[in-house]
Amino acid sequence: MQKQVVIHNVMTWVHLTENWLYTQAKYLPDEVESHIVCKSTANLNVFGMRHIHSWSDLPLCRRVLSVFRGLPVLRTHLRQQGAHLLEIARRYDASVVHSHFGYVGWRYMDAVRRAGLGHVVTFYGVDVSRLPQEDPRWKTRYHQLFRKADRVLCEGPHMAGLITQLGCPEQKVEVHHLGIRIDTIPFRPRRRDPAEPLRVLIAASFREKKGIPDALGALGRIRDAVPLEVTIIGDSGSSEEGRREKGRIMAAIEKHRLGSTVRLLGFQPHSTLLEEAYRHHVYLCPSFTTSNGDCEGGAPIGMIEMAGSGMPVVSTRHCDIPEVFGPDGGSLLADERDTDGLARRLLWLAENPEAWDQIIRAARDRVEWQYDAAKQGVRLAGIYRDVAQR
Repeated sequence: MQKQVVIHNVMTWVHLTENWLYTQAKYLPDEVESHIVCKSTANLNVFGMRHIHSWSDLPLCRRVLSVFRGLPVLRTHLRQQGAHLLEIARRYDASVVHSHFGYVGWRYMDAVRRAGLGHVVTFYGVDVSRLPQEDPRWKTRYHQLFRKADRVLCEGPHMAGLITQLGCPEQKVEVHHLGIRIDTIPFRPRRRDPAEPLRVLIAASFREKKGIPDALGALGRIRDAVPLEVTIIGDSGSSEEGRREKGRIMAAIEKHRLGSTVRLLGFQPHSTLLEEAYRHHVYLCPSFTTSNGDCEGGAPIGMIEMAGSGMPVVSTRHCDIPEVFGPDGGSLLADERDTDGLARRLLWLAENPEAWDQIIRAARDRVEWQYDAAKQGVRLAGIYRDVAQR
């Protein structure tokens, strides 16, 4: 059977915090041949793929040739990477372009349409929430994109609602969960002896939407009732936003007298995150929507991995986090910014160890059913086939 060639259209392949992009392309079935077309590359030692075509890596003569070959289709919509994308699509006889992030889809929508290629666009969060709020021009741009794209994917029903509110026809929107490599995450149900400390793991980049000060506030409320050991994996990075959030986190540790309880490990590779996860009892992830509209959009991949590993997850009813646990699995979810609600759920877990098994098993079953990367790859290949046959 002839393989279907699909172009994955991204700006950078791939940032460490966007490993889910790699997982989507890597776990497609053999019937799909993926080609990555990007402006630049990063972390190829971790996220290497067979067919990566980076504009920045091309010598000048090849860039000129790509633009020249793209001219007949691009016409007045000449953009360098767009020409490069179309040159690769023609060379390998691609049928579908999958643009990752709404703003990427908008930038190349005319080139893709004029070339007669199917266009799948996936929104991931910041592109559907924060971007239109900070720059209203994106509302008009997305209307244009929704008219021209063939399929618009998102992580869950909450984000699907946001996309339809921005003007996308409901029949074009489809929920497609991001997958995790469940085969690399052993299921080890957590157990806690009442005599040992409750070991709590927090893992996230230091961004306001992650709610780490709220997590520390909840832990501060139960510190006198339950002995605690807390580990935070993550850091601020180089951004001013991250540095400000790190200041708030350090202030929260001091305010709630958690200095002797908290370990700060900074950024760590994924392998270390998993090692630490199996040493802890509970994962705490209280995301919320910030005043500027920044939010998770869907659900954090790290949280899905922790739920799949056999760890109880205490989180919030934020974006598509409830979708991960299903209609009957939200007992450990508090409202956004509700530190008292988070504290009550942590305390309940500490006091009811006999209830953990049912919660843990249900979460693993749902992750295997709805978030396994291989199964989601098969589902995504089906979407590509449908779009190519439109």
